Amino acid sequence: MRSEMATRSIVLFQKILTPVDFSACSLEAYRVALALTRMFGTELILLHVIDTKTLESLDRLGLAHLAAESDQIKRLRRHARIKARELLDWEETKGLSIRRVVVEGIPFVEISRLVRTDRIDLVVLGSWGGETGNVERILFGSTAEKVVRTAGCPVLTVPLPVPRKRSSGEPRPKENR
Repeated sequence: MRSEMATRSIVLFQKILTPVDFSACSLEAYRVALALTRMFGTELILLHVIDTKTLESLDRLGLAHLAAESDQIKRLRRHARIKARELLDWEETKGLSIRRVVVEGIPFVEISRLVRTDRIDLVVLGSWGGETGNVERILFGSTAEKVVRTAGCPVLTVPLPVPRKRSSGEPRPKENR
């Protein structure tokens, strides 16, 4: 039964994509993607999208200028490579096939594009689990919601874990003495 299930899973998930923005939520999704990659013996693609829409918004507000945009993108690209390299150095990555990709654009568009061009079988990404920090998220949806609608493959959204509260009847953990 186990070998039959493993054979079917290899066919199902040969390539897993995990987009990260280096937030706590995306790092939790990365942990899950690493576990799935190890479980299925597949390739993992670690993607970071430099959000050019945000840069355009800053320009419109007068907080950044398009002339300085190429310098800003170079800095963001360098920062993304450094942060991604840190993720690739995690102990959990040892022995896994992981490819790092950094692109520029609108995150959900670039994620969906990579799904099509690289024939991704599963996307694992962080989702704030219904938290809405601003009006734009309420009206237009989060990146995770847009990816679910446009990816064309299964998408696993991983919320940031909520610390579990102990009930009054639950025993206290034993201390090491």
